Amino acid sequence: RKWEKLPGRNTFCCDGRIMMARQKGIFYLTLFLILGTCALFFAFECRYLAVQLSPAIPVFAAVLFLFSMATLLRTSFSDPGVIPRALPDEAAFIEMEIEATNGAVPQGQRPPPRIKNFQINNQIVKLKYCYTCKIFRPPRASHCSICDNCVERFDHHCPWVGNCVGKRNYRYFYLFILSLSLLTIYIFTFNIVYVALKSLKIGFLNTLKETPGTYPSTACCSLSLTVLTVLEVLICFFTLWSVVGLTGFHTFLVALNQTTNEDIKGSWTGKNRVQNPYSHGNIVKNCCEVLCGPLPPSVLDRRGILQQE
Repeated sequence: RKWEKLPGRNTFCCDGRIMMARQKGIFYLTLFLILGTCALFFAFECRYLAVQLSPAIPVFAAVLFLFSMATLLRTSFSDPGVIPRALPDEAAFIEMEIEATNGAVPQGQRPPPRIKNFQINNQIVKLKYCYTCKIFRPPRASHCSICDNCVERFDHHCPWVGNCVGKRNYRYFYLFILSLSLLTIYIFTFNIVYVALKSLKIGFLNTLKETPGTYPSTACCSLSLTVLTVLEVLICFFTLWSVVGLTGFHTFLVALNQTTNEDIKGSWTGKNRVQNPYSHGNIVKNCCEVLCGPLPPSVLDRRGILQQE
């Protein structure tokens, strides 16, 4: 299969159907934090809140949890939009074109930058040459130094999802951090409500002293309910600031039809005050294009049969 011979630093599973970066340690930490926090919430607080307030509380939490996990796995296991490298004949032809255009460079002088000008919405955009992939990168593409691939509409490499975020998985990444923000706020809020309701009935100190032995299904747990509740609250509290802030930042980028890579480099806010040629000048149109536009198929053909020379 072609995925067995693809260059770059990626790992493949399920006969090439799953594609991730090689560095996946932080991705496993993401799974542990989400699964652990939700497991504690469903095991302890949910049953009490369902009886005292409404059975819809665990149902809505389960919907948010399943949606967050689905979008996380879709982001992590998919091709972000990797651009194939040039074949040897194609690379030689491009090199010949560049030499014919630039001419012979005297010894000791730096060769001119390999750039092509491309017009988008009556504005000149420069296409840079990638010395690794031997191609002129399409507009908004960039080479990821971690995965060692050029990615179309490259946003950033996210170690928390264990993959690059690009044209083919950005919408799922955005939906993941949005749903995770809602899930974190939801669990954090109902943790506080749980402690408040228990404190009104048996007092705050007695609530803190209560053990998991109260619930038959958790009698084997050696940790007290206090420690588990505090752990949930702490994880949610610190996650709240980071994930909600990240969601707000990407909402801002989506509204402007801009990527993280372009924002960091200041591509459209530099000294020349060049306008973003990809923005429609309308927030709704920008959001529709980024989040609802047609999703291009993968051009890698990972599971195709490699032709023998």
